[in-house]
Amino acid sequence: MNKKQSPPEIAGLLVIGYGNPLRCDDGVGPKVAEAVEALQLPGVHTLVCQQLSPEHAEPISRARTVVFVDAALDVPDETQFRKLEPGETSQLMAHAADPRTMLALARDVFGHAPEAWWLTIPAVKLGFGTDFSPVAERGFETAVQAIKNLCRS
Repeated sequence: MNKKQSPPEIAGLLVIGYGNPLRCDDGVGPKVAEAVEALQLPGVHTLVCQQLSPEHAEPISRARTVVFVDAALDVPDETQFRKLEPGETSQLMAHAADPRTMLALARDVFGHAPEAWWLTIPAVKLGFGTDFSPVAERGFETAVQAIKNLCRS
């Protein structure tokens, strides 16, 4: 009798910061992940990338909880921390995926979709450069604190 086993966990929490660090506010997701990594919180792992892609499904599947951190143009002027559910399908429609698709891919291919959160930070400055707008800078601080609070709970 074959029983499906859960994949081994790599972390209690996986923080994935994604975006382009050379496009001002778009780099806030990776910067948050780097700041969390520097805190060396027990049981917390981080991943920094420009965009979500299929190879990220495997580490996602091994986490108990995952937080996707990204800059967003379509959010109000405040950082948002939203619960995520896997998408209905894991089929990728482009070269990059959104967090719900990544959760579905982790579920469908590796048998586990962790509890997930989407932490979006307002982006207003997307030109070439590495400095953040004041809005993204405030969002950066709020995001790091939100992740620290999640680790405490």
